[in-house]
Amino acid sequence: MDVDAFVLAHRATWDRLEHLVKRRRRLTGDEVDELVDLYQRVSTHLSMVRSASADPVIVGRLSGLVARARSAVTGAHAPLWSEFTRFWTVSFPLVAYQTWRWWLSTAVVFFAVAGLIGVWVAGNPEVQSAIGTPTDIARLVNEDFASYYSENPAGSFALRVWINNSWVAAQCIAFAIVLGIPIPYVLFQNAANLGVTGGLMFNADKGDLFLGLLTPHGLLELTAVFLAAAAGMRLGWSVVAPGDRPRGQVLAERGRAMIPVAVGLAVVLLVSGLIEALVTPSPFPTFVRIAIGVAAEVAFLAYVIHFGRRAVRAGETGDVADAPDVVPTG
Repeated sequence: MDVDAFVLAHRATWDRLEHLVKRRRRLTGDEVDELVDLYQRVSTHLSMVRSASADPVIVGRLSGLVARARSAVTGAHAPLWSEFTRFWTVSFPLVAYQTWRWWLSTAVVFFAVAGLIGVWVAGNPEVQSAIGTPTDIARLVNEDFASYYSENPAGSFALRVWINNSWVAAQCIAFAIVLGIPIPYVLFQNAANLGVTGGLMFNADKGDLFLGLLTPHGLLELTAVFLAAAAGMRLGWSVVAPGDRPRGQVLAERGRAMIPVAVGLAVVLLVSGLIEALVTPSPFPTFVRIAIGVAAEVAFLAYVIHFGRRAVRAGETGDVADAPDVVPTG
């Protein structure tokens, strides 16, 4: 982008918006409509400048102008249903789509670590004896692992699972404040637990039971955790390597993008919790339970790819500060 030419082409629009903002208490009906229209246009200009220019002066001027214009358009919010629709078709899937390399890498490393630990545990009696007594291990593989999913009422179990998984995801998001440094440790703990349990189950020839009970809900559940971890680490990395834009600008944008991640994942984890409480311990054949889990995972990935890619093509940023207001008021 030729920044000087861009500024020259749109300066009159920016000046006009600034003039209307200053006169916001004395606008006519037509001027109110013009104010909202210019606000939306300048918001688009801001997004374009952010993506193509590192000029802090222009970005700062437009950011301040858009913020003042949004404040001037008092009460200019889209209807609740429209905001709800935008969240699920733009905000959340866009951020998930933009971080796909991060959460795919996270998944690969997670399963590699879990697999290595599982093989290590399964092939070493000394390690197994350090984990627990033969009686404790036998109780785990023969009773406790399967009964965990059915010993409590489905409703209370689903709530407990949702709270636990949401807590893991919330930790990953919260640790973004400290550059995401503790996130790999949180993931390692979960990978180690998965690997140890899997190693013990496979060593006892219970691998089919392990996968049959874990897969239905585990695919979607772990994907949500990977996404939370990826978003947190990506935010932390933006401090280290912000690219060709000001570090503060990138950090602010990605920090605000964590809001839809947190809200969206709470719902995704609720779905995985319901699957874990209702499908995993159900009397359905194993292949049916696994098919339900795979279908849920495929549906989520298809949703992220479809709506996320569409939002990228539409020039959306994923920044909640850029969400348009569409109802003109004085």
